[in-house]
Amino acid sequence: MTLVEKLKERFKSENIRDFIQECLWVWKYIVRYKGTVMLHIVMGVVSIVMVLVSSVASKVLIDAVVGFNSGIIVSAAVWMLGMRLGSIGVKSISSHMSASVNIRVQNEIQSEIYRRILRTDWQSLERFRSGDLLHRISSDASTVAGGVTGFLPSLITCSVQFAGAFIIIMSSDPMMAVITLIGVPVTGLCSTFLLRKMRRYSREMKDVYSDVVSFQQESLQNITSIKSFGIMDWFGTQMDEVHHQYRHKYLQYSRFSVGASAFMSLLSLMAYICCFGWGVYRLWQGKISYGEMTMFLQLSSMLGTAFSSMIGLVPNAISITTSARRVMAVVELPEEKLEAEPGFKEEKSFTLMLDGVDFEYQGGAPVLKKADFEAKDGELVCLSGPSGEGKTTLLRIMLGLIEPTHGKAYLKGESGKVYPLSAATRQVFGYVPQGNQIFSGTIEENLRLAAFDASEEELIEALKAACAYDFVMALPEGIHHVVGGRDKRLSEGQAQRLAVARALLKKAPVLLLDEATSALDSETEEKMLENLMNSGLVHTCILVTHRPAAKKICSSSYLIRDGALTKEIF
Repeated sequence: MTLVEKLKERFKSENIRDFIQECLWVWKYIVRYKGTVMLHIVMGVVSIVMVLVSSVASKVLIDAVVGFNSGIIVSAAVWMLGMRLGSIGVKSISSHMSASVNIRVQNEIQSEIYRRILRTDWQSLERFRSGDLLHRISSDASTVAGGVTGFLPSLITCSVQFAGAFIIIMSSDPMMAVITLIGVPVTGLCSTFLLRKMRRYSREMKDVYSDVVSFQQESLQNITSIKSFGIMDWFGTQMDEVHHQYRHKYLQYSRFSVGASAFMSLLSLMAYICCFGWGVYRLWQGKISYGEMTMFLQLSSMLGTAFSSMIGLVPNAISITTSARRVMAVVELPEEKLEAEPGFKEEKSFTLMLDGVDFEYQGGAPVLKKADFEAKDGELVCLSGPSGEGKTTLLRIMLGLIEPTHGKAYLKGESGKVYPLSAATRQVFGYVPQGNQIFSGTIEENLRLAAFDASEEELIEALKAACAYDFVMALPEGIHHVVGGRDKRLSEGQAQRLAVARALLKKAPVLLLDEATSALDSETEEKMLENLMNSGLVHTCILVTHRPAAKKICSSSYLIRDGALTKEIF
């Protein structure tokens, strides 16, 4: 293999192109906050210049004291002390500004990522666990924000400190300057190896920690089931195992970091010893003064600190770019197209049609096979079948969350025009999913999620249609009663009725109820369904249910089994 081929192979294996792409992505945010970044850079450089001037002033002071030149002792002392105090003041102000700006940038980036996730194509987003997404929004976004506001100022400040100290030493003793750079070639040779190892460790640690967060979130969400099965100890053991995996990766990275840090520290110590020895030798020869010796020691220490800080920025850069890659994996997913076709918003009623629809999830078995379905304006349609047969999948197709593998799924407007089901047609659907989908807040706040400007009369109308008005008014605070979160005082049936009332307030022509009456008794279920169809708030209702009794008041009924959708004959 030729040298060129080896270099090409190394370029590919080390993912340098990915690293550059990640840096460019972070750079976009740096440009956005360039004013803040530039201010931090200026203040950092001013602080370093003050320290350098202080070092030169210390040389003058010591030489003045040794040479009994009392005329400049006071001024040299004032310069040295003033520069040091000024550096401390500038650093303090810069640190406070950095903290305040960093949290603002962090919140803005997190908010932007969160909004992008909400608008991301549902099927693309499904491959991420919710705990993993939370980790990317919180921890990874925080790391990126820290890199946006802090990395470039730190890099430039360290570079100025290194260059300034080196130039001053070089002007006084070139050999001393050469000695201070003793570790640079070795560090350069090791940088490629360090970059590759750090990227791998950083990526693996973040992935494993996402597993920890996901496990915690999922177990806490299902804590009632865990308690009911009496498997608290088993989940505790599983948590220990997840932590063990994270600890194993963490300690691997720690051993590598400690070893790399010790190696760099050894190089720095060797450089300092050589500088000290050379300085002592030159002082013994009478080639330098005591002040110069003191200045050399200070500046060589600054050189070592700056060099170590720049080396320390490497793992920081790896962490930032790794987090950037994890965030990019989410925010660069395709967004849903919410713009409706011309004429769609003018339609007053729709017929929902599925024509020969096949569907299968990626890597899974077929869920739907040649499914035909029709729900006309004004109809109450029942959809039943065993669990796991595809009822919820059908609703997802109707909501435009997923697209059929084959076949057509569309809305036919009263004008006769056909609109394929998509995110853009979702606005004509009201939806009540399975489970308790009540958010933390008051009942009124939950209802207004579907219509922020709804009047009190409209809230009451929706509650009555959902058979929820009586129990809500019986609560001490009425519609101002706090629900969701830790409040478990609502029964499942009450929560379902509130969710139905909220969906009605959207005033969408088509209402989808996914097991939304499962916790109601038959009488209440029948009354609520009759109310819905007579309320004027909804034209068409599609009810997913296991209850045969609900079919009595339905216009038509479909049974799904083994992927086949069959229209039942009453």
